[in-house]
Amino acid sequence: MASFHICHYKSTFQSKAHSPPNQSPPSILTSQVALISKYTPYKPNCTKFNISIRPKHTQIYNHVDQSIESSSTAHESPLTIGIVGFGNFGQFIVKVLKRQGHNVLATSRSDYSDYCQQHGIEYFRDVDGLCSQQPDAILVCCSILSTESVIRKIPIHKLKPNTIFADVLSVKLFPRNLFLEVLPPGFGIVCTHPMFGPESGKHSWAGLPFVYDKVRITENSIQEQKCNQLLSIFEKEGCLMVEMSCEEHDRHAAGSQFITHTIGRILSHLNLESTPISTKGYETLLQLTENTVSDSFDLYYGLFMYNVNATGQIENLDRALETVKQKLFGRLHDILRKQIVERVPMQGLAHKKREVSTSTAYFLPNTHGIKDLNSLAMPSPPRERKEEAVPLAPD
Repeated sequence: MASFHICHYKSTFQSKAHSPPNQSPPSILTSQVALISKYTPYKPNCTKFNISIRPKHTQIYNHVDQSIESSSTAHESPLTIGIVGFGNFGQFIVKVLKRQGHNVLATSRSDYSDYCQQHGIEYFRDVDGLCSQQPDAILVCCSILSTESVIRKIPIHKLKPNTIFADVLSVKLFPRNLFLEVLPPGFGIVCTHPMFGPESGKHSWAGLPFVYDKVRITENSIQEQKCNQLLSIFEKEGCLMVEMSCEEHDRHAAGSQFITHTIGRILSHLNLESTPISTKGYETLLQLTENTVSDSFDLYYGLFMYNVNATGQIENLDRALETVKQKLFGRLHDILRKQIVERVPMQGLAHKKREVSTSTAYFLPNTHGIKDLNSLAMPSPPRERKEEAVPLAPD
C-alpha cells in the first residue's frame, strides 16, 4: 500500500484581530489526493488515501494558497539555469523562469540569438560557452532521440562539481540511466516531466501535474537547497507536484500518453472530417487527432523506442481490437447461420407470415387422375382473360 503524505505549510500572514500576541501562526493543512492512472479531484475533507499500487511512495501536493511561502526560501538568490535545447518547449518554459527572476542561459543547434536578445536571455552558440558560466542547473530540453548525443558532448569539466542536471523528457528511465552513466558522482540528478506543453499550458500551469524524481541529490547540502528551489518554480505556478519513481512514471505514461498518441496517429490515417451532424464525442476524436499529429513523429517514435512498456501496450491494443472484432463478427455469424441453415426469418420480420402464391401452388393428382406421364406435368398457369376489342362505330 502506498501512503500519500500530508504536507504542512506555515502561513506568512496573520490576522491581529483573531490571533493573540506571542502565538505562532496557524498551520494550513493541505489535502491529499490519490494518484492512479488519472488524478482525482481535490477533496477538502479528505486527509489521506491508501490505494493498492506499487510500494513506491507517491506524494502529491495540492496547494490551497499559492501565497504561502516557506521561510527557508524567502531570501534565496535567483538560480542561474542553463537550457540546452532551446526549441518550442525551451522557449515555452523560459517565460516562467524569467518572470520569477531567475537568470537564464541558452544554447541550441539552431540560432535563437535574436529571440534571446529580445527576452533578456544570454545565448551561446555552443554548449562550451554556456558551461563556462557555471550555472547552478542544466535543464535538458532537447528531443528524446538527440538526448544521448547532446549530453555526451557537454564539457562536464567546466561545470561546478555540484551542478544539478534535470530533463523534461516524456520518458524517464532512459535519461536517468544516461545521467548515471555519464555524470560524475558529485553531480545532482533530478528527472522531471511537466505533463503539459505550449498548448495545454499556454494560459496557466495551475493544477497541471509535474512529475519528478530526485535520483541523486546530496541531502542537507547546498545542492539539495538549489534542487528544491528549482522544483519550487513549478510549485509556485500551481502545478500538482507528484514525486514518482522513473519506473512507475514510464509504466503509467505507456498506458496513457503513448496510447493517446497511438490512437491519434491511427485516426489520422482515416482522414476524418467534421460533418453537419458531428457529435461531441466525434469532435473530441478530431481534436485528439489534431493534437497528436501536431507533434513530430520523432516525438512519437521516442515514446515508443525509449519506453520499455510501449511494446506491451501495442500488443494490448492489438488484442483489444481483435476481441471487439470477434464479438461483432461472432454475433453476425450466429444471425446468418439461423437465416441460412435453420431458415429463421430475419429479425423484425418474424411476425409476418410467408405468403405463398396460389398461382405457383401445385399438388400431384390422385391415383384416379393419373393416366399417363403427362398427368404429372405441372399445369400451365391460367391466362388472364382479355377483354375483347370493341370495334369503333363508323363515323
